[in-house]
Amino acid sequence: MDKLNILWTTDNKETFFNMVSMYTINAKKREWWQEVNVIIWGASSKLAGTDTEVQAKIVEMMAQGVTVEACLACAENFGVSESLSKLGVNLRYMGQPLTDYLKADEKLLTI
Repeated sequence: MDKLNILWTTDNKETFFNMVSMYTINAKKREWWQEVNVIIWGASSKLAGTDTEVQAKIVEMMAQGVTVEACLACAENFGVSESLSKLGVNLRYMGQPLTDYLKADEKLLTI
């Protein structure tokens, strides 16, 4: 399977706009990867759950076919579960899924 997982953990907005969203959108448009999955984890949960510009870009990413999932524990810790869910982000406890991705030798880019 030609899949890339991007583990997005930073709350740096410029990194989100100038790397995470830019790369994922282009990766889908230009068919660099069949599947692109972004995992929101840690501090990125707060940024994604509270910043409307970031939220709009997440919606755009998903419209391009990027899947987006988020650590439910982190979203709960930052009080952003509802806002992420409203965007269509798949919220779940990510420890086991990430472990499964790694054990399946899926590509993982950590930001």
